[in-house]
Amino acid sequence: MKLLVTNIAFLAGIQPTDKLRLEGKEMARLETIANAFLYVEDGRIHSYGAMSDLAKCSLPSDVQQIDAKGGSVLPSWCDSHTHIVFAGSREQEFVDKIRGLSYAEIAKRGGGILNSADKLHDMSEDELYQQAMRRVDEVIRKGTGCIEIKSGYGLNTADELKMLRVIKRIKETTPLKVVATFLGAHAVSREYAGRQSEYVDLVIREMIPAVAKENLAEYIDVFCDTGFFTPEETARILEAGTKYGMRGKIHADELASSGGVEVGVRHNALSVDHLESMTAETIETLRGSETMPTALPGTSFFLNMPFALGRKVIDEGLPLAVASDYNPGSTPSGDMKFVISLACIKMRLLPAEAINAGTMNSAYAMGLSKDYGSITKGKVANFYITKPIPSVDFIPYAYTTPIIDRIFLRGEEYIPQTV
Repeated sequence: MKLLVTNIAFLAGIQPTDKLRLEGKEMARLETIANAFLYVEDGRIHSYGAMSDLAKCSLPSDVQQIDAKGGSVLPSWCDSHTHIVFAGSREQEFVDKIRGLSYAEIAKRGGGILNSADKLHDMSEDELYQQAMRRVDEVIRKGTGCIEIKSGYGLNTADELKMLRVIKRIKETTPLKVVATFLGAHAVSREYAGRQSEYVDLVIREMIPAVAKENLAEYIDVFCDTGFFTPEETARILEAGTKYGMRGKIHADELASSGGVEVGVRHNALSVDHLESMTAETIETLRGSETMPTALPGTSFFLNMPFALGRKVIDEGLPLAVASDYNPGSTPSGDMKFVISLACIKMRLLPAEAINAGTMNSAYAMGLSKDYGSITKGKVANFYITKPIPSVDFIPYAYTTPIIDRIFLRGEEYIPQTV
């Protein structure tokens, strides 16, 4: 299929082909072309430029032409941390939080992750898939084109595999680019209460080989934090996953500065995520590594927690990604536009920095930035056309205003539908 988009007010998010991530001052640069066109061929970006140069381009006669009508074009959001395969909501815990209970207190009372695990155990793969696909449609409508989905609400081998099979089915039936992460070490199951070391052995000796046998996950994750898994246990799990080709992506420093970032860097984790309790010393640990620090500002907003030190991370010359953490307990939202607004308002990122964090760098945090996350020749044509807006800065500024007019994934228009 050949597609030409014309009369684009601003074509934004342009990056050279050799860039995989942006660091420090680079993050404040969001290259744009005013009054532009974009040409797509076979699902990938072929060329782009100013409308004044379009006449010089030799385009085939069978090209489909779309008039942006003065809207702008940006690369689709890349959401590198979600848990969108889950069974039902947890609004009662929302009420508990309003009444003053902490995340840790709710977990100790049998809520939180264990609550979701109980619900998921009783739900079939088909039911899980139908629920998840409604959320997939929701996030695509909001501009997301790439997403990472974690397991972690199974907490036994059969239910973790059930979740990962659902994620595989989503990969096969949606134009969204999906990567899967095995998170068996999200919490200790009720069956293993008081026997955490035995549960870690179960993850290593039974779950990881079973996941690998069916080739169900590209990555492995561990909730390395106070009250969950220790750095030593995390290291064991990451090492076991690496043997089966699953690279690490760690839940780190959400509830405390727990050593999760340090163990992630030592084991070459692709990303360390959350970072609400990150310290200046932790930031220094990341210097020179391939690990992407990933903030989840929606979690801080919903749980009324501190926000990650995103401004300091960038000022120290490091990269930063942002993601939604869409899940039923701590962040029941996959709205990346709102995440970008929070990054600006609460973490003091400039609009360009926040947009780059939610596109290029979040794609890197999924190992996808070679093909996604920017307007670059040869990359997959995942983008959206906005309604006419005064500038790119308007996107995080107007934090609840719907801006998307049309969505294109793999170079084809996405027609919203509810499964």
